[in-house]
Amino acid sequence: MKQNHFTLIALLLMAIAFIAAALFHNTGEEKAQVARVTNNSAALIKDHSIKAGNPDARVTIVEFIDPACGTCAQFHPFVKQLLQQHGGRVNLVVRYLPFHQGSDKMVGMLEAARKQGKFWDVLELMYATQNQWTKNHVAQPDIFLALIERAGVDVARIKQEMNDPAIMKIIQQDMADGKLLGANKTPSFFVNGKPLSSFGYQQLQALVESEVNKHY
Repeated sequence: MKQNHFTLIALLLMAIAFIAAALFHNTGEEKAQVARVTNNSAALIKDHSIKAGNPDARVTIVEFIDPACGTCAQFHPFVKQLLQQHGGRVNLVVRYLPFHQGSDKMVGMLEAARKQGKFWDVLELMYATQNQWTKNHVAQPDIFLALIERAGVDVARIKQEMNDPAIMKIIQQDMADGKLLGANKTPSFFVNGKPLSSFGYQQLQALVESEVNKHY
């Protein structure tokens, strides 16, 4: 009986030590990313970055997306809700991390649509139809090109402009900036330069509300 008691205590101590080590590791990673963002704050927003909301808002959400990312599609309505909820106090900056195969072509379509004032319409359509043009985590741009007319764009122009070398430079810049900032997954969020260290809807909402309360 006494031996079982000591065994139980030993197991509990091991569990506590494991949890403490995990927390220490996570805290260390969080501090490292905060330092990385602080040292590379100029990498958060570029002149080419797409923006939504009040440009004079004191709270800025920077989101790195991949159009073929299922979690990005799931978060999109929530991010829109945050902007609406806080009125002109919060704005959004979108950056690209096209990790999925073929996603660079999807970004090309977004940037081509942007020239027609249709960026958000095409992004909404991409997310809404994602399961049709993404197979086994691989984007299939040709399938989406057959759907893109629904967004009210000039399809011929999209096909002509989506492979513009200038768009590849935007992607390369965003990928490089994402690496500097420690954004290694999509979506990755930064609110007023603070990384979302613990991922989730509630965590993002709490970080945004904390910054809103601080600046308003």
